[in-house]
Amino acid sequence: MFNQPLPHRRQFLQTAGLGFGSLALANMLHSEARADATPVGPLSTKEPHFPPKVKSIIWLFMTGAPSQVDTWDYKPELQKRDGQELAGSDPKTGFFTTSGKCLKSPFDWKQYGESGSWVSSIFPHLSQHVDKMCFLHSMYLRQNNHAPASIELMCGTNRPGLPALGAWMTYGLGSLNQDLPSYVVMHDTRPRGDDQIWSAGFLPKTYQALALDARRKEAIDNLLRDNKHTDEQQRAQLGLMKQLNQEHAATRPTQADLAARINSYELAYRMQMAAPEAMDLSKETAMTHAAYGMDKPECATFARQCLLARRLVERGVRFVQIFAGKGVGGDGSVNDVPWDCHTDVESNHKSCAMHTDQPAAALLADLAARGLLESTLVIWGGEFGRTSDSQGSKGRDHNPNGFTIWMAGAGVKAGLHYGATDEFGYKAVEKKVHVNDLHATLLKLLGLEHTKLTYRFNGRDFRLTDVAGEVLTEIIA
Repeated sequence: MFNQPLPHRRQFLQTAGLGFGSLALANMLHSEARADATPVGPLSTKEPHFPPKVKSIIWLFMTGAPSQVDTWDYKPELQKRDGQELAGSDPKTGFFTTSGKCLKSPFDWKQYGESGSWVSSIFPHLSQHVDKMCFLHSMYLRQNNHAPASIELMCGTNRPGLPALGAWMTYGLGSLNQDLPSYVVMHDTRPRGDDQIWSAGFLPKTYQALALDARRKEAIDNLLRDNKHTDEQQRAQLGLMKQLNQEHAATRPTQADLAARINSYELAYRMQMAAPEAMDLSKETAMTHAAYGMDKPECATFARQCLLARRLVERGVRFVQIFAGKGVGGDGSVNDVPWDCHTDVESNHKSCAMHTDQPAAALLADLAARGLLESTLVIWGGEFGRTSDSQGSKGRDHNPNGFTIWMAGAGVKAGLHYGATDEFGYKAVEKKVHVNDLHATLLKLLGLEHTKLTYRFNGRDFRLTDVAGEVLTEIIA
């Protein structure tokens, strides 16, 4: 009998455990019986270092890198000197070679709100919310290409295998809901760098993101139980599998991923009821659908993701990240770096804004109306900025030396403009903010001291902010 080949895992799960009802997960079933059940084990809610101002984060990642001088960082001098030499320019700042000549913004600019914030004409909806926003105009990174910069922005440095912000949050704070993941990522096409951008790195895989693909309407693979088995039979299967996994893990105490695998099976079981309900947008009103722009083909995908993000944080998901990816030519094609405006910044940014402006604005309005903006922080931005001089005649190259990110909601001062780039928007010159500073500030808002949130790996203590990071106390409300 020992010469018979072992069954595949899926085949084993489909056939085993039907006679082992007594081995069902007693602890899990006990938790399910309580209406106020909270996570146990590695996802149990942990005490922060100090009282938090933020409970959840929604990060609207503008994949491909918007131009700061065509969106939120108005530079009259750049407008005046169109076509003239850009003093101090480096043609190799980006990925290609630039002209060294100023390229003015092709868009109209106006001031909005009591804060008098300047906004490009490509944002007719978001411009109405500037008094909610805290602008960081002096962001900079070290990497000048999409994948390395995205990894640096989310993981603190550009070394492969490091945990991302969402994984560190889940590790440090645990989960607020035992039936849903604490960390969710949504994308259209996978952005360059893909899994490395939202990786759990060396942290146990319990803290890994659930990644949802918009092309499949954010469906979760293998979530629902097949119709061959009852709920009691599936519980018995999980009970047997947990016992076998625990016996296997007991002889391998250094392999943390074995425990993470057990936790993932249990979470998947609980998600069979909670996830379909959370992701059922038909429960929202027609007015809400229209407000987000779900009736408009050009922005329906991003609208669906933004509305889903609101529903997830409403149910206790701590970190939701949406990687905006949509056709930039208006033909419905899909681009993995949509804001990448090497050829023509005007047509590119008009299209990208059309795909994202209304849904993002509706998200802010919806969160505010429901009181969720008091506990949720929304972040908008790309992986770097663009050059103030031209690439070709109408495009802009990559520029990690100065760009804008804004935040709105819990914990930050509304209507504030922090830091500045030079008079051409080319480099951050005032109150420069590296991602380590941004991460230190976000962790502070979440109730965590960034120097104390560590994990020992390969003989040393690692942290999200590496060996740097200063909290931006001036932006904290």
